[in-house]
Amino acid sequence: MNPAQKAIWFIESHLADALTLDDISDVAGISRFHMVRAFAAATGLSVMRYVRARRLSEAARALAKGAPDILTLALDADYGSHEAFTRAFRDYFGTTPEAVRNSTRLDHLKLQEPILMDSTLTDNLQPPRFATSRPLLVAGLGERVSQENSAGIPGQWRRFHQSVANIPARIGNVAYGVCCNGDDAGNFDYIAGVEVADFSDLPREFARVRIPEQRYAVFTHHDHISTIRRTVNTIWNHWLPASGLKAADAPNFERYDEKFDPLTGNGGLEIWVPVRE
Repeated sequence: MNPAQKAIWFIESHLADALTLDDISDVAGISRFHMVRAFAAATGLSVMRYVRARRLSEAARALAKGAPDILTLALDADYGSHEAFTRAFRDYFGTTPEAVRNSTRLDHLKLQEPILMDSTLTDNLQPPRFATSRPLLVAGLGERVSQENSAGIPGQWRRFHQSVANIPARIGNVAYGVCCNGDDAGNFDYIAGVEVADFSDLPREFARVRIPEQRYAVFTHHDHISTIRRTVNTIWNHWLPASGLKAADAPNFERYDEKFDPLTGNGGLEIWVPVRE
């Protein structure tokens, strides 16, 4: 059972209990860093957002059945007050708990059902090579990304290709998609960029990231760029747990050389995953 499957089992089995990211990571036998990335790669959601969405969805079901005590539902969903629960419920569903109870309907709500893990792993992942990256300075267009809005990354690359000529001190023609500054909610900075010699003359509209010297497992994704999530999912949820290595807390990145065609999405790329013993 891979880490994301273990996490889903534990969450669904303990939905009414106090749950933390540390609890879920411990059950899966991996670090918080690995857990955040493995779960997002498999589901497209952050761990704790899934927990909150599942709890609110179960509360909505209870309300539609006429649950009389909203405070009890709030406490069961790990909210400390009626007000905090109502605020979270309204932010998620666009309506209040009282309105759902009064209407006795759920068909207008987008409930988060339990995720049923399926065979979303790729069956042709080739063994990686290992490399120690030299220190890199990468500059480009940066966006703060959540697992829920990561579909906007292709548009970010389109804007990057329109502005890359304005990046000074560029080195070579290799492009990098760098994931860094991640948090426990699954949010991270994604920078579509190129290597530069220094940041001294970089215009303010461009983001920058320093990639330190680090050991990486380097995977080649040969298929169309649209299937990259399957490869990433397989790396974090299958290869890494079986490898005996641990994920290092360092930027991970995609590397696009001259073989990759940004117009068609063909040509392949490399996925660099930071690892440690």
